[in-house]
Amino acid sequence: MDFDPVLLARLQFAFTISFHIIFPSFTIGLAAYIATLLAMWLRSGEDRYQLLARFWTKIFAVSFGMGVVSGIVLSYQFGTNWSRFSVVTGNVIGPAIGYEVLTAFFLEATFLGVLLFGWNKVPPWLSALSAAIVAVGTAISAFWILSANSWMQTPAGHEVRDGIAYPVDWVAIIFNPSFPYRLAHMLTAAYLTTAFVVLAVGARYLVAGRHEADGRTMVRMAIGMIAVLAPLQLFLGDQHGLNTLKYQPIKVAAMEAHWDGSKPGDFHIFAWPDEKNETNRFEISIPRGASSGDEVAMEKITTGASCPWNLSTVPTRTLRGVWVEACI
Repeated sequence: MDFDPVLLARLQFAFTISFHIIFPSFTIGLAAYIATLLAMWLRSGEDRYQLLARFWTKIFAVSFGMGVVSGIVLSYQFGTNWSRFSVVTGNVIGPAIGYEVLTAFFLEATFLGVLLFGWNKVPPWLSALSAAIVAVGTAISAFWILSANSWMQTPAGHEVRDGIAYPVDWVAIIFNPSFPYRLAHMLTAAYLTTAFVVLAVGARYLVAGRHEADGRTMVRMAIGMIAVLAPLQLFLGDQHGLNTLKYQPIKVAAMEAHWDGSKPGDFHIFAWPDEKNETNRFEISIPRGASSGDEVAMEKITTGASCPWNLSTVPTRTLRGVWVEACI
């Protein structure tokens, strides 16, 4: 049996990135939560905040380590799975990823060591400061990675010579059109992820009748964070979607499983696409249920989501239901 090497490369990359993102999406928010706990400890002098911080620091260390290990594999796969892509875009994406290591990873790793092994050995203010620096480091890491990822979606500040992209304006490269929306959306998602994990752990302790004071603290803090960030994420997600509509309308059509831009958009809850015949073999839809933004996209797009599924220039895809986006 013959296998499509592009499909196999995509499957491997998709598995790696899907596994990797679990850890940074948790640790970005967890670092900020630990820093908050230690700040409350310094302010109130209550040891329960320190005990909670030490508890979550152990979990953070394991998650951080797993993120590093899986992230290294991910970076190598840019070269092994997408060598031509790396040749074309390496002058831009390579430095961006390198800056993440230089400005964020080393910062996180250094002060995580202080945080892990400095309990009862360094002043309390230094432990709190280390936690805050680790939290800032995780945000800086997200900054550079999302800048590189956003440039892949909305490239700017470069010129192409002999088929190779060369940087011309690093400010335009870093702050490309989709970057602010992606950064805000991802950071908020990470903080929400941590809030829900903390809420679940706190609720479990309350149900079990163990460490009830700590459980109540976790539940209260988590609910407060969710109450603020969940509505904000709705707004940020909408703005991100409108930005995608502006710069990548064909991508919106692909995500929504729309092939014909001349018809009113249905909202496809579930769809099984048939690229050859440019239709959906099976779909569960709400007639004319697409958002107003999607309807605008359909007016702009006359070819719908017709595009090659064997596109190999970009090794990333978005999974929505079972609709695999091919038009990045």
